Amino acid sequence: MKDSKPFIHERALCESDDIGAGTRVWAFAHVMKGAKVGCDCNIGDHAFLEAGCVLGNRVTVKNAVLVWDQVTIEDDVFLGPNMVFTNDPNPRAAFRKAPSAFKPTRVKQGSSIGANATIVCGVTLGECCFVGAGSVVIRDVPAYALVVGNPARHLGWMCACGEKLGRSRTCSCGRRYALRDEKVGLVPLK
Repeated sequence: MKDSKPFIHERALCESDDIGAGTRVWAFAHVMKGAKVGCDCNIGDHAFLEAGCVLGNRVTVKNAVLVWDQVTIEDDVFLGPNMVFTNDPNPRAAFRKAPSAFKPTRVKQGSSIGANATIVCGVTLGECCFVGAGSVVIRDVPAYALVVGNPARHLGWMCACGEKLGRSRTCSCGRRYALRDEKVGLVPLK
């Protein structure tokens, strides 16, 4: 941690008291009371973090990202510009639901979500998965999977370092993986 206190830009609206050390909240970002943000995060301009969302440590939230109640982001996750989460599977303005009716979404450690992607509520994005720009995720994503499109489809596997893996599932960085099963995804080999 570079600093023991978070940095809150003078033009940010940060209502939460639960912001970790070293986190930076930039101009025009809005962090509601009740949002939890870990240490060493970077919250970009015009990002919105609703009460009830949870961000782990070292999360990058690029500009104009929307994170709603019932969304949990684990450590070391990248959220690309303008990507959004949902939390109500069938919203109607005339029939408002209590937050307890929202469907939780989880993004596991090390995952990356590309610009303009949409993550529909109720899914889990597995560890170190990669969601391509503009994709619409409507079902769970396995660990280390690369998914793209609308709806997002499994296109391959990614290393923790961010390189696409070939058939051998061995990366040029030296990491190796084995397929546990198609639903769970890859597991790192020692």
